[in-house]
Amino acid sequence: MHVKQRCSMALAGAAMLAWAGLAGAQEAPLDLSTPAQAYAQRAMPLMLAANDSAATTQTSSNIVKPAAQPEFEPSLFTGSNAHMALGLATIVTALATGATAPGEGCEDTCPPGYVAPPRETNGTHAKLAKLTTALAVATVATGLYYHWDDFHLEDGLTDPDNLHVILGVTGAALMAYATAKSAGSTTPVSHAGMGMAGAYGMIAAVKIAW
Repeated sequence: MHVKQRCSMALAGAAMLAWAGLAGAQEAPLDLSTPAQAYAQRAMPLMLAANDSAATTQTSSNIVKPAAQPEFEPSLFTGSNAHMALGLATIVTALATGATAPGEGCEDTCPPGYVAPPRETNGTHAKLAKLTTALAVATVATGLYYHWDDFHLEDGLTDPDNLHVILGVTGAALMAYATAKSAGSTTPVSHAGMGMAGAYGMIAAVKIAW
């Protein structure tokens, strides 16, 4: 009798323990952490977010924006600009040469026995003529050197580039010949027309190009 009661009580106690274990398993686990550990766990997400924000701010501040590149400005001292300046200078000195040409003298109307004075070959007119010739030759030389690729005979003689070259070279050649013809003679020689034709050729060449 007593044995049966004890067995019944033992079974009842085991059943209660089993029920208590199942009920505890369904509830949240027991938190055994200290208050300091709990505070650290709650503060950790805030610290991580603050660190991320600071890292982002520092990274943004460390980014150096590239300096604005200045606009490209071509150099003034180029072969093409030198050719243009020499051409314009040639025209100016050619006009000055024509303006300083001496008078033709009496020629056919000279009185009997008149002896013409020696022809001046080193005056202002002669010096300007020589300067004009030098500038014309330099203009042609720089043009051929820096713009030779623009000259194509297959494009025809009326092509602006071809016409510019032909007129420029012809004009320079005429002025050089007029200067040499005049400078090499102590007597009056006819050279004004040839020099003027050369100057007009240079002017036309410049007008076509610019």
